[in-house]
Amino acid sequence: MSGNIQLLSDTLAAAKAEGRAALIAYLPAGFPTVDGGIEAVRAVLDGGADIVEVGLPHSDPVLDGPVIQTADDIALRGGVRIADVLRTVREAHAATGSPILVMTYWNPIDRYGVERFTAELAEAGGAGCILPDLPVQESALWREHAEKHALATVFVVAPSSRDARLAEITAAGSGFVYAASLMGVTGTRESVGAQAEDLVRRTRATTDLPVCVGLGVSNATQAAEVAGFADGVIVGSAFVKRMLDAPDHPAAIAAVRDLAGELAKGVRGQA
Repeated sequence: MSGNIQLLSDTLAAAKAEGRAALIAYLPAGFPTVDGGIEAVRAVLDGGADIVEVGLPHSDPVLDGPVIQTADDIALRGGVRIADVLRTVREAHAATGSPILVMTYWNPIDRYGVERFTAELAEAGGAGCILPDLPVQESALWREHAEKHALATVFVVAPSSRDARLAEITAAGSGFVYAASLMGVTGTRESVGAQAEDLVRRTRATTDLPVCVGLGVSNATQAAEVAGFADGVIVGSAFVKRMLDAPDHPAAIAAVRDLAGELAKGVRGQA
């Protein structure tokens, strides 16, 4: 069975045709439970997100700040497994028809088996993977199997990336390019800053792929700012924080649905 890279590309193109950036939400699988996580993913899509990244919880999340680390810890203590991540993708995609990616560090895939993981992600209806710690020069095996199964390979670029390195990364990627707005880990910020706009400009000079910005966006005003220069706005920690701060699960689901609605207005310039 083929994966859904085309659905991902079509969704990003449809947002562009509407004159806006796409809203991409991130939530970890298994948080607060596997079923609760699936419900949360569905809620953000119902609220207005175009695309969701499902995080594969990892014990050494080098890119993730304290909010997502807390959620990952809850998921891992709950016994979440790769099968649960794939189930989250399958059920969220089946319920909504939206593109669902997995964001994961390389070690879990390497241990699970690249061929097995890509085949099962495609079978689940997944659109691809974001791989923040897989060096491009070591990615040939992954890309071979991802391409075979019609899955996107999304690499991360950073403000520190030199132009030649940007060209190398974007030439190897597919789906879109994840532009980290600043040096550091995930988390909400007071401002996203000019670094992100400069990175988007430099990245676009190397590729026709959409460039989507993450790290630091937490409200509709920031989403509107980033939507002014990027093809997609990626929000993770703000969703997770809403769930962590909620008094109970129904309130958590309502909170992430509401935040998705607020951010959806932001990317449409209605904030």
